[in-house]
Amino acid sequence: MAAINAVKIFSGSASNYLAKDIAKYYGKDLGAVTTLKFSDGEMSPSFDESVRGCDVFIIQSTFPTADNLMELLLMIDAARRASAHYVTAVIPYFGYSRQDRKDRPRVGIGAKLIGNLLTAAGADRLMTIDLHAGQIQGFMDFPVDHLEGNAIFVPYLKSLNLENILFASPDVGGVVRTRNMAKFFNAEMVICDKHRKRANEIASMQLIGDVKGADVILVDDLIDTGGTLCKAAQLIMDKGANSVRAVVTHPVLSGKAYENISNSVLTELLVTDTIPQKQACDKIKVLSVAELFAKAIGRIRDHESISSLFIKY
Repeated sequence: MAAINAVKIFSGSASNYLAKDIAKYYGKDLGAVTTLKFSDGEMSPSFDESVRGCDVFIIQSTFPTADNLMELLLMIDAARRASAHYVTAVIPYFGYSRQDRKDRPRVGIGAKLIGNLLTAAGADRLMTIDLHAGQIQGFMDFPVDHLEGNAIFVPYLKSLNLENILFASPDVGGVVRTRNMAKFFNAEMVICDKHRKRANEIASMQLIGDVKGADVILVDDLIDTGGTLCKAAQLIMDKGANSVRAVVTHPVLSGKAYENISNSVLTELLVTDTIPQKQACDKIKVLSVAELFAKAIGRIRDHESISSLFIKY
């Protein structure tokens, strides 16, 4: 019989590699789950232990988005129907976050739809890191713990002891994110202004600011095909930079991304393990978010401030 309000951590199929580390840092074994699959791919997850009266944390990033999201929703529903006291959806990579507004006629707002689905499934809370846009938190009808990748990236970047560090946003939309990172180093920033023909295809790009002689750090929340980031890196080097690195929380890395990165002028691409790597690449360094999420779970359990996990300027 489960203890009342005991914390239990479970994982969906896609994020088991990360959930094991989160549970280890938290100091508990990962809960047992069985996911049956019918021949047509339909899933039926079930908990192999009691969750009655427990605070349940279900870890699942949504990549590729459809199946993993559906498994997460079914697990939330199962926990709720099994009389869990509190259900937190821990979604390190929140899929569909790029669809955060109606930017052209006759399109849906995917991020809001995901929020509605989480509510309908019975989630009490969402924990995630570096959403594509902060306003997505307003799409949820329950509390959102929005962790910051800066807590992981800043200590590593400081360990490099770069003499003339400068930060760059690969597009206008990432200015706030880049400025927040630059503040930790009392550094300046530049902007790569791009114009797209269509998704994943850039028509033109220009650099706003001076990068001559600087060690430049590009900052973004996710990298998909790598086209924008690699083109921005090339533009920065062409303008006289000493080196260029990139810091990106979510390594989606689809299409020819690995080839693009390997052939780029990037010295290093820093990412986290919110999404597992599909193949090895010498230029990619992976930093883990497991300890950060474990600490956040502990603060929720103890009703303490999550903001205490954010590093200060």
